[in-house]
Amino acid sequence: MRIVTFMMALALTQAPAFAQQPTPAPAAAAAPAGVVKPVAEGVYLFEFAGYQSMFVIDPAGVVITDPISPAAAPVYLAEVRKLTSAPIKYVVYSHHHFDHIAGGAPFKQAGAVFLAHRNAKPQLERLKNPAVVPIDQTVDESKTLTVGRTKVELLYLGRNHSDNSLVVYVPARKVIYAADWLPVGELIWRNVFDSYIDEWFEGIDRVLALDWDKLVVGHARAHNPKGWGTKDDVRAFKAYFTDLKEAVRVAYLQGLCPNRAPNEVKLPKYAQLFEYEEFLPMNVDRMCLYWRNGWQ
Repeated sequence: MRIVTFMMALALTQAPAFAQQPTPAPAAAAAPAGVVKPVAEGVYLFEFAGYQSMFVIDPAGVVITDPISPAAAPVYLAEVRKLTSAPIKYVVYSHHHFDHIAGGAPFKQAGAVFLAHRNAKPQLERLKNPAVVPIDQTVDESKTLTVGRTKVELLYLGRNHSDNSLVVYVPARKVIYAADWLPVGELIWRNVFDSYIDEWFEGIDRVLALDWDKLVVGHARAHNPKGWGTKDDVRAFKAYFTDLKEAVRVAYLQGLCPNRAPNEVKLPKYAQLFEYEEFLPMNVDRMCLYWRNGWQ
């Protein structure tokens, strides 16, 4: 009994020592890495945490699009510097939405001139996001940037996902960059409440009329590992958009808008598209506003 009592006492005195051993701290999450992919000669896309931008290199300078975020921008600039020491000449905002353009500071420090469509300027001045570098120059219908022997055209093809979306076009390489309004292999993002349906369709036709082969998009998706699409992808999106508009018109005439249509309208032909289940009800809801409320 004395031995048993002694062993129990020993266990009790040792237990706290074991309990006090520090728990190993969890490993810190690795910072997102930037990825650069060549698209055409002198034209690259930059990918970071689900976002993409395009940049164009000429020996005389670099044109950057959409600096994304304060976390992305230093990585973006460092990746560009791995390829060239040429000066950063321009930064182009594709549209005023902050999730694409809030990382401009390092590029401004590098001496870049910032451009966006003229409709973006009052939006940014009104909202005053301190992370967004102010615009130096605005674009009306079009503007050509000439850097060395490279021409980059900034084109306004009308209102769509926003009222200030620009297409960045490198005609010699037959490449364009358009963020958010020309999805590849996916539905429209959620219910795009600030969109303009009729002009969106017109813009699709105008972009298809341009001479290009590759469209760099604004978001990285697992179903599109290249990061870019073709005219066939834009035509496929137009087909979806057209069928969505017609299906919701029928639902509206049946009295299903706005409450029932988002749950009842289905387009199984497009069920393989990215985020079909999640975004289709919201796409339908937006189109109900078009037919029921006459909201563009």
